[in-house]
Amino acid sequence: MHPLEALKINPFILAPMAGITDHAFRHLMRKLGSSVVVTELVSANGIEYTSERTFKLMSFDESQRPIGIQLFGEDPEVLGRAAQVVQEKGADFVDLNFGCPVPKVVKKGAGSAMLKDPVQFEKVLTAVKKAVEIPVTIKIRTGWDANTRNAVEICKIAENCGMTWVAIHGRTRAQGYSGFADWDFITDVKSKVNIPLIGNGDIHTSEQAVQRLRNSGCDGVMIGRGSLKNPLIFKEALKLFQESSAYPVQTKWDPSVEAISSYGDIIRELHLCLEKYAEPHIIPLQLKKFAAWFSSGFPGASQFRKNIFQTQEKEAILSESLNFFEKLSWQNQADTSQEGFLMGGHG
Repeated sequence: MHPLEALKINPFILAPMAGITDHAFRHLMRKLGSSVVVTELVSANGIEYTSERTFKLMSFDESQRPIGIQLFGEDPEVLGRAAQVVQEKGADFVDLNFGCPVPKVVKKGAGSAMLKDPVQFEKVLTAVKKAVEIPVTIKIRTGWDANTRNAVEICKIAENCGMTWVAIHGRTRAQGYSGFADWDFITDVKSKVNIPLIGNGDIHTSEQAVQRLRNSGCDGVMIGRGSLKNPLIFKEALKLFQESSAYPVQTKWDPSVEAISSYGDIIRELHLCLEKYAEPHIIPLQLKKFAAWFSSGFPGASQFRKNIFQTQEKEAILSESLNFFEKLSWQNQADTSQEGFLMGGHG
């Protein structure tokens, strides 16, 4: 399915996050309602040098379609060749990252550093679009810093170069993940461009997701850290979007009895996905990470995280996790959306 067609059916998309949206987690999120999924950051230079680790990041299966492979780099020709590899591997689209803020990426002129150089940016888009027949999408930030928020200019270049959509994170590169995503700015950008626009940033509840979608006029909403706390957010948002035009906007997720009772099954499913798709030595760490994120805000979560991070065997981690989640009863979940341990990942 073409990614735009998928977006029309379900406008709620899992955001690509480095170290998080691996093969197993993408599989799980598609099963739990994400419209489209995108891989972690994949280095175009890594593909050029046939890095085994890089190629592992690109793995996917049929259940994940429509699937995009996200590339980053600074050289138009290298990115073009990398995009051809993405196409050869059978991905549904290429996603180009111009949003990553981490120093090791931007110091080479890649990621969000490209927003400072619209001329080079256009060269990259032109080279990649020319290299492949599959759709090409991009992910950006509002700009490099508060004085250079040039997203409208960037979006118009993207449209002229034939990009399928632009996903925009509502922070500048200088902000990193601090402060709050500027959805007023995203809304303004949408009003000034014709290319399909996907808004991203600080979506923690299904109500927020639907409100942001409707109020901004965006064609879709990309959800990242919100899915690490509430893995049911995509399914809940789509249901709310389809069934209701009037709803209370909650900034803090208050899980239902049904949602809480599903956590044990979600942990089991995650474990099965990791067993099937992850390297054995990675499984314990991934189980710990996701169980810790899922637990955030629930009573006893802090001690639970300490317990599992002191545990090495995956069977014991799984047992400890199931014991924690299956003992939960209905209760309001504390707002932990600004806590540091939920700020991981970049994309």
